Amino acid sequence: MIDNPYYSHEFHGEYDLVSIGRLDLEEGGSIPDCELAVATFGTLNEAKDNAILIPTWYSGTHQVWRENYIGPDHALNPDKYFIVVVDQIGSGLSTSPHNATGPNAGIAMSRFPHVRIGDDVVAQERLLREHFGIEKLHAVVGGSMGAQQTYEWAVRFPEKVERAAPIAGTAQNTPHDFLFTEVLVEAITSDPGFAGGEYTSNADVVEGLKRHARIWAIMGFSTEFWKQEVWRALEFTSKEAFLEGFLEPYFTAMDPNDLLCMAWKWQRGDVARHTGGDLDAALGRITAKTFVMPISEDMFFPVRDCAAEAAKIKNAELRVIDDVLGHLGLFAVSPTYMPQIDQHLTELFESPV
Repeated sequence: MIDNPYYSHEFHGEYDLVSIGRLDLEEGGSIPDCELAVATFGTLNEAKDNAILIPTWYSGTHQVWRENYIGPDHALNPDKYFIVVVDQIGSGLSTSPHNATGPNAGIAMSRFPHVRIGDDVVAQERLLREHFGIEKLHAVVGGSMGAQQTYEWAVRFPEKVERAAPIAGTAQNTPHDFLFTEVLVEAITSDPGFAGGEYTSNADVVEGLKRHARIWAIMGFSTEFWKQEVWRALEFTSKEAFLEGFLEPYFTAMDPNDLLCMAWKWQRGDVARHTGGDLDAALGRITAKTFVMPISEDMFFPVRDCAAEAAKIKNAELRVIDDVLGHLGLFAVSPTYMPQIDQHLTELFESPV
């Protein structure tokens, strides 16, 4: 186990660690004592039918949702809904390579088993059912890798999901995304300090994490973001200052093995594995009212990919979010981003099913 102060209440606010016990994994192996970091907002009503689940994205935690998406002035209104944000396995807060200890000591660091999107969803379903007594969700909402989990929920547990909002993500990862993520992985593992995943501190891998951050600068933000020098609106004086003052500090605080755990499952996100590789059949299982919500300038999950999947879902609508930032518009930096999200989510949450 590595002590990394970034993964603490100081940086991520209030959350609970809830054990769901042993989690056997799709790829083989298991997590002996799987703990999920959970942040809740609002009150579960007596009928237990006002619950909304939010799974997290790559490198993100519940904190970005708390800060930007959840509140009485948003569609994700804790005065109306019981909102459960679950940090994915490998996030650094839930059971992850760097914090595996006690019963999990045998899978710490480089020994951590491969986890799939489906494993996260199975863990979340168990948490909701056993810990909160929730059998059906008013909605599942997730961005990026959270969108992958949203699709997995809607395909794997169609009877439990009434509404779904996958934002800036796909049900089946593309070859382009696989290759991009492979470059992210190589940026980290090629650092000599990585030491085969047995480093003693994330600081040992700082050069690899910096390279990782700069690759995100190329694809995470759109070409228009850089062309229009949108970083000036974030009070940076140059693109170099933006990289060194925003992206690099964000990623260099994180644990390399945790990022690699998430990257592996991102690469292999694919609901079609439930139907022998038939994506049409997999998406045909979805009964939830679904708003597919790509971001206009997203280079990871372009509108055309999301639109193609939306067309395969019986009760789906395509709702494009206009944002020059591209994929990292998910951080709600643009003042025009959240009003669009709130408008679409409000309509979705209030729609009959």
